[in-house]
Amino acid sequence: MKGYIGNILQEIDIEIDEIDLYGYDIIETSLSMVHKLQTVLDDLRTKIQTYIFPTKEDEILFFKTQKPEILGRLLFFYKIYKIETQCPNGSDEVIRNYINRELDNLTYFFNRNLDFYQYYRSHSTVYDEYYFVRGKADLRLCTDSAQFDKDPNFSTGYDYKVAKIIANEMLRIYLNKRLVKLVTNNQIEDNLQRCFKYPFRFTGKKSYLIELGYSLVSSGDINNGNVEIKEMMNFLSTIFHMDLGDYYASYIAMKERKDRTAYLHHLIDNLVKRINEDDMK
Repeated sequence: MKGYIGNILQEIDIEIDEIDLYGYDIIETSLSMVHKLQTVLDDLRTKIQTYIFPTKEDEILFFKTQKPEILGRLLFFYKIYKIETQCPNGSDEVIRNYINRELDNLTYFFNRNLDFYQYYRSHSTVYDEYYFVRGKADLRLCTDSAQFDKDPNFSTGYDYKVAKIIANEMLRIYLNKRLVKLVTNNQIEDNLQRCFKYPFRFTGKKSYLIELGYSLVSSGDINNGNVEIKEMMNFLSTIFHMDLGDYYASYIAMKERKDRTAYLHHLIDNLVKRINEDDMK
């Protein structure tokens, strides 16, 4: 079971690493991850129905560590989906206050579950048999309604609480970076304004800038590939103060050239030359 869960978590984390948590499509992305993780959890639930843990320690490991890691990521993305869909449209100050309230909610959760949180974070094992073995719950220990509303074959009640701790710790990092992002976006906007005030001008051929624009769109690295050629050409035309005219005609001409990507090769050659010259200093 340990190797099976390890492979699942590795696949999940590889996919998460590819996600831009602060991209414009995070609502759709987070909802997609919720569906995927729910499927993973459902498959795991089915497997556990007939699985017999070799030892009590294996069962504790599953409900204390392995299952909460998956469930925690599911709760994390679901909470992101909720937060972003309910985020108010307004000034940066309005959004900042909204995010700070969400951070306050996390603090409230940790304070409300302080005893169990300290037990979990200190890696204590004294009460593991009561917390993480099915059918062993002791109501005299800290508990809540989750203990009474659960699948007895797939939950001890406290595995959900561990998952909440994992999700909330991830969410705290997400929200704090979200606050930083507000400041960063303002700085980017200021830089753009300065760029328009003191413009950079593209002094190469118009066809070069068009080739660059098509390359950027084709790479899929702008807005996760969700950008149109027209949008890119308008953007490049604006920031470099160059009328790109009939860029599609230029694209057709590009296809007919012997070297279809002459400007990109020019960029590569000059960058390599610069690197080599720096190495010789």
